[in-house]
Amino acid sequence: MKMEVAKKKQNIQRVPISLFLKKHYEMIAALVSGLFIGLGFLFSQYETFYFITAFTIGGYAKAKEGITDLFVHKKLNVEILMILAAIGSAIIGFWAEGAILIFIFSLSGALETYSKNKSEKELSSLMKLQPHEATLLTSLGEKVVPVTSLKVNDVIFVKPGERIPADGTVSKGRSSVDEAAISGESVPITKEYGDEVFAGTVNINGTLTITVTKEQQDTLFQRIITLVQQAQNEKSPTQQFIERFEGTYVKIVLIVVFFMLFVPHYAFGWSWQETWYRAMVLLVVASPCALVASIMPATLSSIATAAKKGILVKGGNYFESLASLRAIAFDKTGTLTKGKHEVTDVFTRENINEDFLLQVAASIEKQSTHPLALAIVRYSKAKQIPLLPVTQFTDFAGKGVEAIINGKKWRLGKRNFVANEDSFGENEANQFEAEGKSVIFVGDKEGIAGLITVKDTIREEANEAINQLKKAGIHTIMITGDGEGAAQAISKEAGLDLYLANTLPEDKLIEINKLKEKYDHVAMIGDGINDAPALATANIGIAMGGGTDIALETADVVLTKNNLLRIPEAIIISKKMNRIIKQNIFFSITVILVLIASNFMQVIDLPLGVIGHEGSTLLVILNGLRMLSE
Repeated sequence: MKMEVAKKKQNIQRVPISLFLKKHYEMIAALVSGLFIGLGFLFSQYETFYFITAFTIGGYAKAKEGITDLFVHKKLNVEILMILAAIGSAIIGFWAEGAILIFIFSLSGALETYSKNKSEKELSSLMKLQPHEATLLTSLGEKVVPVTSLKVNDVIFVKPGERIPADGTVSKGRSSVDEAAISGESVPITKEYGDEVFAGTVNINGTLTITVTKEQQDTLFQRIITLVQQAQNEKSPTQQFIERFEGTYVKIVLIVVFFMLFVPHYAFGWSWQETWYRAMVLLVVASPCALVASIMPATLSSIATAAKKGILVKGGNYFESLASLRAIAFDKTGTLTKGKHEVTDVFTRENINEDFLLQVAASIEKQSTHPLALAIVRYSKAKQIPLLPVTQFTDFAGKGVEAIINGKKWRLGKRNFVANEDSFGENEANQFEAEGKSVIFVGDKEGIAGLITVKDTIREEANEAINQLKKAGIHTIMITGDGEGAAQAISKEAGLDLYLANTLPEDKLIEINKLKEKYDHVAMIGDGINDAPALATANIGIAMGGGTDIALETADVVLTKNNLLRIPEAIIISKKMNRIIKQNIFFSITVILVLIASNFMQVIDLPLGVIGHEGSTLLVILNGLRMLSE
């Protein structure tokens, strides 16, 4: 028994050490390389041995990377320049300088890896917020189960201080919930019966009984993790250009260095040793390490910062483009408005009873998921009106729906779809639309049987978001399928520059193309299936996080908690990221030019060249990581 305990203790000790060595091997190799360089200076009789050991230990990782790229991927990179410079220094007898080059290059590489891991750690830390277990309520009592085993309609119990393990609705209890992991909002939100809750958020001060509505792979939190992981692999146009440029640039440097090996000796009378030494220095100082590192740390840091604020950007290319927006087109329902419609008026033909009209409308709309349809169903349910059996339900996109009830055909939707030639309720409809209400016409074979109005309320933050966008010089346009009156009312209330009413899904796509021609760089923001084509057509598609799956998949940016203020915030982050990238590129090119000039003037030696080169690389990385503090 004692032996088994001893073995377990050994295993516990070994795992952390192996993980530590694996995680920090670059830094350890660099430091060991530096140690052998110190030994070489202390014990001059063995200096060659110590310097060769420093070469081998410090340069192994970078040499392997450079050789792999050269022979496997057929690519030249900066590691090749460093390897050649170190070998060249050794050939002409500058063992100490070559070893110092390897040491500083490997140390800089380790610091660069650490810096990149720091920004990636900010992203991957999201995954740690996902609970692994849940308390499932069964007929036999409470049971702790893996989160992955939860199914839709399971009932779970969450205590104060615990993270909610799955998306669902509150079926019992009341509590404050911290949704910062999802929305970036620091203020807890009170949740009670019927309210929606999300996996990864924290239950603060009360107990909650929750009915699961989504399995783990479909939760908003899991979707956020997936989108963030994808974003890490998407490169901006500038990053792509720099990476393509790297190989060409390295070839140019190698050609220049080849001539540098001979020309100065004959043209300027330099000694062979000085000529070769300056060629090796040129290999180092002309290397584009800082230029290559100018973009990725800033981009990853920006993606991480935005994710913490509830803004999911699917890649650096989209993040870079946000700063160039000149116009944003908004869908109305569920985007500018809350998407929670309420029935306000019911107007019927003389021979039609109001409750009967609602009964017919609710029975048909029960088959639909449109927000207006759901409002009618909720209203009828509140009035305790029973539903009728429906057959042959057909949805005509952007126009309305049709169905058979008790052998009679009914239509709901726009006037020209229900009964184009019937003028019943025309004046009333115009008045309702002028008040910002949406009008749904209900018709049978005799014509228009009546109309039902619903109204959506504008989001609280909409005005402030629109004002901030206007101050940034961005034009704001609403594109909606609603009628002229409702569109005009909402547009005026939100403070938009322009609105386009009565647009079908295919019309939205056409209008986006027109806006692109006029403003060049346009974003579209929406939440529904009918918005997906327009989202895909716009330069940047922005989806509301509570929208449909297809809108979320199509969009380039997702607002996880439907907060419109996140749009101007994302643009501000994008502009700062682009500004930092430009600073890095300018700085790195300037340093390269100064170091090259200093080398030709013979006022800089190899160790100082390495320090200048690697120091500039580290500085641009640290400058990029400033985005983490936004």
